[in-house]
Amino acid sequence: MLGATAGGAVCAEVRARFGGWAVSSSSVTPSASASEAGDEEVSVEDGAAPEEERDALLAAAMRSVPVPAGAAVSVAVLDLASGESAAYGGGVFDTASIVKADILAALLLRAQDEGRRLTTAERTYAKAMIENSDNDAASALWRTIGEAEGLDAANERFGLTGTRGGQDMLWGLTRTTAADQLTLLRQVFGDDSELSEASRAYLRDLMGQIAAGQDWGVSAAADGSSWALKNGWLPRSTTGLWDVNSIGRVSAGGRDYLVAVLSDGNATQAAGISLVEAAARAAVSAFSDGGGTASAATPVVTDSARASSSAS
Repeated sequence: MLGATAGGAVCAEVRARFGGWAVSSSSVTPSASASEAGDEEVSVEDGAAPEEERDALLAAAMRSVPVPAGAAVSVAVLDLASGESAAYGGGVFDTASIVKADILAALLLRAQDEGRRLTTAERTYAKAMIENSDNDAASALWRTIGEAEGLDAANERFGLTGTRGGQDMLWGLTRTTAADQLTLLRQVFGDDSELSEASRAYLRDLMGQIAAGQDWGVSAAADGSSWALKNGWLPRSTTGLWDVNSIGRVSAGGRDYLVAVLSDGNATQAAGISLVEAAARAAVSAFSDGGGTASAATPVVTDSARASSSAS
């Protein structure tokens, strides 16, 4: 198979802010290096911090994830109950439509500051933007929050340090990291948040009602239908390659996890979905079964998702 397993290149700099570089197929030799990586053991020194142990377990789990030639992937995961987290890879990626969750969070924060509820029009746009990934609705709310300047100001309060809004109306070209997306998810699903409980509940509810055909991604790591997410997919006109991302909360083994998976350089949308779903399963497995390999089951990709050729 052309490419390599994700475990062939482990980023060491994945501590407090999960910094480093994206893991790409070019980081290893496609044949020998990938094979050798699969036989390698990840050792954890006695006395290692839980973060270091989880990072090592996630790296081990990611060895089962094939990264196609030219693609790159970055993953961050948090166990909501214990507060333990792990990361693999790094780097900066286009958000595509996962930024829509951030746009709504920024709008809700603005409304809180102004001491008001969302207007009827804003709620209509918000529902279409999150549940159906409607681009016109996103553009309307992007203007409302003040475009990139407004998003960046909200993100500073949310604690995102590596995310910058897209220029002018190009909200889908906002740049972000998996670490920042995990921070955003904590604002939505955690208790220590700039957002009120009502605001968090509203955004969580919309993320739990994603339209059929758009409900792939981190949901692949859930055991059942207990998930809330936002996906993004974008074919780049300059290369013809796809950005495919997924962020959200999933429940597995009686525990709740926040998962962010970012990828780019995918040959097709379907290939990107497969990569993102495999990485999400690997991330959760690092907590749920002690870092065992991700499920070998083939990711479910709906016909509508495979056939989609528009950005979202």
